Amino acid sequence: MPDKKTIAFYDTAAERYAKLTETGSPSEHLVAFMQMLPADAAVLDLGCGPARASVHMRSAGFRPDPVDASQGMIDLANGAHDICARLMTFDEIDMIDAYDGVWANFSLLHAARTDLPRILKAIATALKSKGAFHIGLKTGTGEERDKIDRFYTYVTIPELSGLLHHAGFDICDTVEGHEVGCAGTNDPFVVMRARKNG
Repeated sequence: MPDKKTIAFYDTAAERYAKLTETGSPSEHLVAFMQMLPADAAVLDLGCGPARASVHMRSAGFRPDPVDASQGMIDLANGAHDICARLMTFDEIDMIDAYDGVWANFSLLHAARTDLPRILKAIATALKSKGAFHIGLKTGTGEERDKIDRFYTYVTIPELSGLLHHAGFDICDTVEGHEVGCAGTNDPFVVMRARKNG
């Protein structure tokens, strides 16, 4: 179940968030993920926000399917990019062998910790055999709200590694770093790239 306060923030702050995250070119993480994909890959952009990753993937010849739980983000993405973004929550992932890749870049950090195993298993089911998966989360422990009232689940690297293995993924790469977000805090994060092991 999406956190209502978190969704309300993204609905009302979509343009501000889009400006904050504008880079003009694909991130190194997106480039590395795209290198894992076959030609003409179908990719679920899970929690797409302004859908810039989908725009870059479309330009690279892939077929992105951008989805988000925030109507404000969907409206912004479609208005700016005509990208066919659509409203969908993590709980609605029910596809089977539908995608060559799933890009979940700092979106699943808004899911409750108890929901992560189920969501990751649904993502694995939605992927084709050996499909590529990118996940970015903030590192730490516990669950809390930031100063702008967004809900966060923090994970340790061993915890996320275990969750991915249990869901049916083989981890290909792990990258750690720090980044300043909408709340203005410089938070540690982890990005993992993995493949479905079946």
